[in-house]
Amino acid sequence: MPTDTDAYLAFAVAAVLTLLLVPLTKWLALRVGAIDYPSERKLHLAPTPKLGGLGILGGVAVAGLLFLPNDTESHAILIGAVAIAWVGVLDDVFELSAIPKLLGQVVSVVIPVSVGVTVDDFTFPFFGRLTPGTVDLLTLPGGGVVHLGDVATVLAIVAVINVINLIDGVDGLAAGVAVISGITLATIALSLDRTAAGVLAALTAGAALGYLRWGFPPASTFMGDTGSNLLGYLLGAVAVQGALKTNAVIALFLPLIILAVPILDTGFVVAKRLKYGKPIYKADRWHFHHRMADIGFSQRRTLLYLYGWTAVMALLALALRFVPYSDDHGNFDPLWTAVIAFFGVLALAASVYLVEVLEILKLRQTRLRQLVTLRRTTGAPEPNLGEVNAAVEQELETGSFPAVDPETGEFEAVEPTPPR
Repeated sequence: MPTDTDAYLAFAVAAVLTLLLVPLTKWLALRVGAIDYPSERKLHLAPTPKLGGLGILGGVAVAGLLFLPNDTESHAILIGAVAIAWVGVLDDVFELSAIPKLLGQVVSVVIPVSVGVTVDDFTFPFFGRLTPGTVDLLTLPGGGVVHLGDVATVLAIVAVINVINLIDGVDGLAAGVAVISGITLATIALSLDRTAAGVLAALTAGAALGYLRWGFPPASTFMGDTGSNLLGYLLGAVAVQGALKTNAVIALFLPLIILAVPILDTGFVVAKRLKYGKPIYKADRWHFHHRMADIGFSQRRTLLYLYGWTAVMALLALALRFVPYSDDHGNFDPLWTAVIAFFGVLALAASVYLVEVLEILKLRQTRLRQLVTLRRTTGAPEPNLGEVNAAVEQELETGSFPAVDPETGEFEAVEPTPPR
């Protein structure tokens, strides 16, 4: 079995190898036409190669072969990593539609799940120990059985793949979130004596960090779906191996807390798409990083805010793991419980602050205030609620607010912006 030292070495090897390999992928991307061109929905301004994820795969594969256990589960995880990266390469080169991408993700995840990387049982508050791994769903022709735990694990890891993929819209965001999440998951996994998962988490964080040298804004190359799919897959596998495969009550929630920022971002965007009758897989400008760009944030300032939010959530997860606030029998220590409460309030405050910055909950009031101020300056009549509501509805649907004439304070008579 690997040791804590192996985790540190895996982090270093993955980081250095990825750092060295990513520049080589730029040549390949130019040769095969895997170039990300600027568009209305995207934040970069120049054509950029997008196969940097192959460099991440190289760092992960070598560090994994060197430091992960020589067993079936580790081999399957690495084979699945190659498979999910290949799906990403095809998408980066040929721009696959949603169904082939999803099928490729599912097949890649089934590889490790089929050999035991699954959630067979866990403890849920008020319900006690649940055992989805014992519930048979399907008997295969060869005599094998598909359990509820297998299906749930596949769905969970595919979900993590997509939440990481969907936040990869600003230089360095997905990689930075993977660094913070990977280090946090490695710390928790090693503390639970899940050393294989700790090594996997550490090499994931190391590879993401190595890529950041080239992917931090202004990025010289993008990781593409090759990299974002791979990082999401690895983080999902780590969550299953390192936290969910324990019977601690809090273990079920730690990955959700650590990955809260990309989960909230994806949940917000999907909810908007459902509300306005758009396909959930159709790209738009409703992600947190798009909203920050719309209110004037630079890419680096956007990263600072979202990295900070992710780090605060990671601190809460670490506090829940290491602060001895309870004896696991319902008896709480007042002092340590206060420490946990502090971290909880800190996480809540950070979340509320970001919501305020993004104006998610007070868009109508903000737009009304802006128009009132502008029209008072120009001497125009104050806006009525009807026109503000109509303008806000357009912004909610299209991602852009109608132009306002600075001289009259009136909405300019332009055609509505089509949905993006």
